[in-house]
Amino acid sequence: MLIPEIEEFLLCQTPQAWIEQALEHPQELLIDHANCEKKAAGTALTLMFRYAEKEDLQQKMSRLAREELRHFEQVTAIMRKRGIKYRQLSASEYAKRLHQHVRSQEPGKLIDTLIIGAFIEARSCERFYRLLPFLDAQLEKFYRSLLKSEARHFQDYLKLAQQYSKQPIGERVDFFAEAERQAIFTADTSFRFHSGVAAS
Repeated sequence: MLIPEIEEFLLCQTPQAWIEQALEHPQELLIDHANCEKKAAGTALTLMFRYAEKEDLQQKMSRLAREELRHFEQVTAIMRKRGIKYRQLSASEYAKRLHQHVRSQEPGKLIDTLIIGAFIEARSCERFYRLLPFLDAQLEKFYRSLLKSEARHFQDYLKLAQQYSKQPIGERVDFFAEAERQAIFTADTSFRFHSGVAAS
């Protein structure tokens, strides 16, 4: 079951057309999923180096980075068993569409970056959940196992954003919720794990 907080946090479900494209591109789904786990670990480490004075952030991002790298190892292990060679894929425009709105001055820059992190983790969790009914037994078990950690990452990012903000973050969350919804419904040139529906 998808946790209610994520259902409420996201303004839309993943379109069925994206689900259909995911099933038509099983190799790209796994390769880009692996890339996303690696990028998520990199983001956490970048935040640790950039905001070394923030102790709670250090601890949460350290744990998150380890978990994301473990997920990367798990995805690539499944790929090897299926004869899928890992390779670099071009990034989707999803994260770029969100990060273009990040404020340039601190603490706004940190708050916005953490809120975006929450949306990326929430969308990942939602997409794992939507894919479950269509996957083979091995992938279904693996993706189900990711739901809890992705949901916790979403909560960690959101709690940190509120912790380091002097004002309530609801207005910025609402702003990025709409930006995220638009990103999901904007057509992309190629199918990716976080892409909108790829234009045919």
